[in-house]
Amino acid sequence: MTVGLLAVAERSGFDECWHQGAAVAVDARGNVTASIGDPDLPMYARSTLKPLQAAAMVANGLSIPTDELAVVCASHDGAPIHRDAVRRLLMRFDLSIDDLQNTPTLPYGEAARTAAIRDNTGPSSLQQNCSGKHAGMLATCVINGWPIEKYLDPQHPLQVAIADFLATLGCVSQHVGVDGCGAPNHVVGLRSLATAFGALRVSGAAPIEAMKAFPDLVAGPERDVTRWMRAVPGVVTKDGAAGLMIGASSDGAAFAFKIADGSETARRAVGGEAMRRIGIDSPDAAVIGDVPVVGHGVRVGSVRAMPWTQVAR
Repeated sequence: MTVGLLAVAERSGFDECWHQGAAVAVDARGNVTASIGDPDLPMYARSTLKPLQAAAMVANGLSIPTDELAVVCASHDGAPIHRDAVRRLLMRFDLSIDDLQNTPTLPYGEAARTAAIRDNTGPSSLQQNCSGKHAGMLATCVINGWPIEKYLDPQHPLQVAIADFLATLGCVSQHVGVDGCGAPNHVVGLRSLATAFGALRVSGAAPIEAMKAFPDLVAGPERDVTRWMRAVPGVVTKDGAAGLMIGASSDGAAFAFKIADGSETARRAVGGEAMRRIGIDSPDAAVIGDVPVVGHGVRVGSVRAMPWTQVAR
């Protein structure tokens, strides 16, 4: 396993933290155009896989309004707009919140979490950031007449259908574990993940169009993935737990990277460099990808992304 230096945190003029990892950018044909470390690094895809899982659900009959499909792709803040979209999706198929089997938590988003604590609202599956994906999984089961009681079992017809669909995109699962929400968590290679996401982007797949149309439902108004999709026309991007991010432009160029130590701050900083590697040179990159280092309540440094190695064409 080969990794390289993806980001460095500087405090008061001195480098303090070094974040290793692997990254890859590909063109629309899946050819590597830039990388750091092993471009085929196998890793748990975590929530970066959600748009592909949603595409598998659509391929198996899931047909729902665009906003609800966006929340199926989401790692959302747990704000009212997210919870309401999940409720509508469940009700559409005569399902209830009690049918959700994702891990109960407080909301992911700071504002929503603060409101839940203030209102003495305890952890719930509806608030958890993967509730849209789980609602979509349940709905797909209803459509196909599959049982809903064990829909998270890797051998359940739903999960087998998802794994088979991922394989058709070139994302062959090398290992299956359990994600934080309880769903099967697939190990795939970075390059295959990026290439599959780029192919979905070019194809105009319904989940990709939903993410473009409702970026606030995919994460939240202050989250970098939502801000990227708002600021740069045609760009679609998704984050994942433990330092993961994928993105694609309208021409099918795509990237995927993994921060080895799982740092969220490093992930946000590297996002701007990743965008540049797929041809996005937006003035917003300097703002969205800017991650300050704070000391005594004021900015004293920043997390900076390292340049990727360009592949000669």
